[in-house]
Amino acid sequence: MPTELRRSTCNRDCPDACGLVAEVEDGVLRSLKGDPEHPVTRGFLCFRTSRFPQLASGPQRITQPMRRVSGYGPNAVFEPIDGDEALDLLADRLTTFRRESGPESIFHYRSGGSLGLLKAVSDRFFERFGPCTIKSGDICSGAGEEAQVMDFGVSDSNDLFDLLESRHILCWGKNPTVSSTHTVKVLRDARAKGASIVGLDVMPTGVQAFADEFHTLKPGGDLALALGVARVIDDGPGFDPRAEERCNGLESYRSLVRRRSVSEWSELAGVSVEVTESLARRLLDGPTAILVGWGMQRRARGGAIVRALDALSAVTGNLYRSGGGCSFYFARRKPFADIREGTAPRFVREPVFGSDLLDAASPSVRALWITAGNPVNNLPNSARVAAAIERTEFVVALDCLWNDSNRRADLVLPVPSLVEDTDVLGSYGHHFVSVSDPLIEPPPEVRHEVEWIAGLAQRVGLGEEFSPSVDHWRDVLLAPLAKHGLDRETLQRGAQQAPGTRQVLFEDGKVATADGRVNLIGEQDVDESAFEPADSSKGLWLLSNSHRDSQCGQWAVDLPDRLPIRVHPSACPEGLVDGDEVTVESEVGRLTARLVVDESLRADTVVVPKGGSFDGGTACNILIPEAPTDIGLGAALQECRVRLSRPQA
Repeated sequence: MPTELRRSTCNRDCPDACGLVAEVEDGVLRSLKGDPEHPVTRGFLCFRTSRFPQLASGPQRITQPMRRVSGYGPNAVFEPIDGDEALDLLADRLTTFRRESGPESIFHYRSGGSLGLLKAVSDRFFERFGPCTIKSGDICSGAGEEAQVMDFGVSDSNDLFDLLESRHILCWGKNPTVSSTHTVKVLRDARAKGASIVGLDVMPTGVQAFADEFHTLKPGGDLALALGVARVIDDGPGFDPRAEERCNGLESYRSLVRRRSVSEWSELAGVSVEVTESLARRLLDGPTAILVGWGMQRRARGGAIVRALDALSAVTGNLYRSGGGCSFYFARRKPFADIREGTAPRFVREPVFGSDLLDAASPSVRALWITAGNPVNNLPNSARVAAAIERTEFVVALDCLWNDSNRRADLVLPVPSLVEDTDVLGSYGHHFVSVSDPLIEPPPEVRHEVEWIAGLAQRVGLGEEFSPSVDHWRDVLLAPLAKHGLDRETLQRGAQQAPGTRQVLFEDGKVATADGRVNLIGEQDVDESAFEPADSSKGLWLLSNSHRDSQCGQWAVDLPDRLPIRVHPSACPEGLVDGDEVTVESEVGRLTARLVVDESLRADTVVVPKGGSFDGGTACNILIPEAPTDIGLGAALQECRVRLSRPQA
């Protein structure tokens, strides 16, 4: 048979939602590339997704339903089970738990391992079957999204390509070279048109390769820097003349800004006064765009940091200009129908998943259903999460690859991988919407999440409400877009701009709050403890960052035996050198890692890749305590302190 070219969309947890083009011969995937016709993808894929076919065809792939016979994690023993038998078992167990202990004894946990919107069909099922317990909060973007909703009424952005109209672009805590690779081309194009680019982060990043300036801050220094920049502006030319009419709380914001001098704010941020003044000049010499990174909003005061950046954009007038804006997120679900009802009798807070699950009582959680998630690997205090899951009476996980969580499940149901999936997708890095279609057929015993849910619904008396047709549910989700001519068939020909999006989000000078005015962060929102000097006796700051080789716990390369940790030479325990083993310990966990000495880092930081493997001893989340952010119930993953020592013999 001749080679076919087939198109789809990447569904992984990434802002880019890339268009995919596959070469398929005799049903075999021969190559996977970026779609050259996709306006953002433009023909290239990241390292990790371009190598996903090898991962999906390797030993981690789950190709048939499996039932755990004994053990947990690396010691777990599974045996195959027929798919219909698995559904019979599920129906029996879930109805028993509901009858004996109530629907709140069943916890449906869905995360972002796939961003396909059809995964929400499981939400709808557990609402109708119960309603059952669900999660609250968000470990990824909770603080940042809540900050922008408080300030602007919505967390959304100008069109991605509006950056081409910028005079200055501040990559504030954002490293798109790893976390949003297709934004890099837009930034380079903007620079070629004359825009200056400034990188600000707590460690050197790939932004340095194309930035005009790059400045390293103290961990958590972003809030002080944002307030210091505002102080420079307030002391000098002043805020935009329209700030008074466009913003609520301007005087309280000004009082917060004036708590300290420019030099004091700069010292707290870890930069020179000249850097603070330079940023102020760029904001005044707009249009200036602020691209807000996600790492800093994963601090204890992450919401306040994002709100301070929102305020800078607003009081300088850049928020309302082409080439300006304060971009944290693109509202990826907004164009689609919502098939969820949002009802639940109880919540397990995602940032404190392990503790909440262990503490749940009256009734306890007897059943846990995991959709598109790997909580053991991805959530804080991994050991506690693993213990909570192992204690749960009945656990079922739907996934395409083995991981730290489903090796603790009683029942594992195989679902399509991204090259076999059928779904509908938005993006949180641009405003294009698309669909995914199978590039190749999945193994015969693999079923789509919709099909597993439909089979279960038939057995518990909800069959009429849950069609097994994947395309039926796609059409339900696409109904609002179909009114604009963007039906399933149109999107199968290529990604399209979402209806209703604008090049400049707030071009009319009004935001999406009730009164159309920005709600500025103020004195009442930040107490003095936010600016207390860090206590060095508590150890080094652990920075767990995105990595070129992995999508959270899914690695495109073989994992090392030891977690690599990058440290400044002065932070190495005496007598240890590059390549040596080192013990890393926090208040909640310990692991053995491999030293990588890096003189470019701050001496008070330790840098590790997020992800890894809990069972393999390379997951950094075993070190990170459970702690929520100030707002949005996010996870303060970047608030961890660790100590390094020589391994004990």
